[in-house]
Amino acid sequence: MVSEAERDPRHHTQKMQMRLQEMIDHLRGDIQKVEEPQLKAMFETAAEVLIGLKKTFSDYEQKNETAWR
Repeated sequence: MVSEAERDPRHHTQKMQMRLQEMIDHLRGDIQKVEEPQLKAMFETAAEVLIGLKKTFSDYEQKNETAWR
């Protein structure tokens, strides 16, 4: 049986935002650990993409974009 909290879309969007932030932090932390410039760039690019995705979840939550209204 699904709880009332699990029916709330915010429950899911907030969980996804937390997980995305964890991955962003991990990628950015690993930039300091590797030497290869291409890998550093790939990690930073991946973090930036995830930041955009995290913002999309936030925009959905706050109904900031026309598409989410």
